[in-house]
Amino acid sequence: MKESVSNRRLKAGRDARRMWACVAWLSLWPVVVLAAAPDTAANLSACKNGWSSCERSRLTLVEMTEVAHADRARNLRDCRNGTSSCDRSRLSNAEMIAVEVARYDRNVSNCTSGIDPCDLSRLTRAEARETAAAVRQRRLSDCGLGIGPCDYPNLTPTEALERARLTGLETAEIEAAVGSRNLSDCREGRDHCDYSLLSRAEAHALASAEMARNYAACRDRRGYCDSSRLTPSQAAAIPPEVR
Repeated sequence: MKESVSNRRLKAGRDARRMWACVAWLSLWPVVVLAAAPDTAANLSACKNGWSSCERSRLTLVEMTEVAHADRARNLRDCRNGTSSCDRSRLSNAEMIAVEVARYDRNVSNCTSGIDPCDLSRLTRAEARETAAAVRQRRLSDCGLGIGPCDYPNLTPTEALERARLTGLETAEIEAAVGSRNLSDCREGRDHCDYSLLSRAEAHALASAEMARNYAACRDRRGYCDSSRLTPSQAAAIPPEVR
């Protein structure tokens, strides 16, 4: 009888532990579900974007279809943009035609704008004439406005005459633009600054601004400070612990 009662107690204890284990698992189930949902969505997003973190084995059939469509659209975009990740073998006939049209248009645009790569051999006669005209116009503009390289030897007599006419009519405007650009370069400390082009007033204003900047840098110990350029009054105004 004692053994029977002991067995019943052991069995009851095991049943109680199992019941509490089930209760604990059920209480954690919402946490597990909520944690898995974002992870699944993140994996789907990674696969659609072609990221290395994608685990295709975890995708459902519906998700695999979505990823396949995203892969195809991304490959078509890469091919249209001429990137190295393009896989032409995956393109349909219609997509291949669209890619070739985009490639042709990009080459024409590059040649007209003077951007590499440009394959002049692929241009039609009309496109070649338009490209040549664009090149001449850019060269003439560079020579007339002093912006960019100017190829004087390759100017035709008509272009040289047009440049002379432009310079004669708009010299003041061009010089003002060049002076304004140079003053901006000097203020910002750019390499293209030419101090010889500054007027006396501009040179004086720049010198005053630089003196003030140097004093502030020495006083606040922030930025480049040249203490040898401080005036006696400026040097005296800086606290000893800062010097």
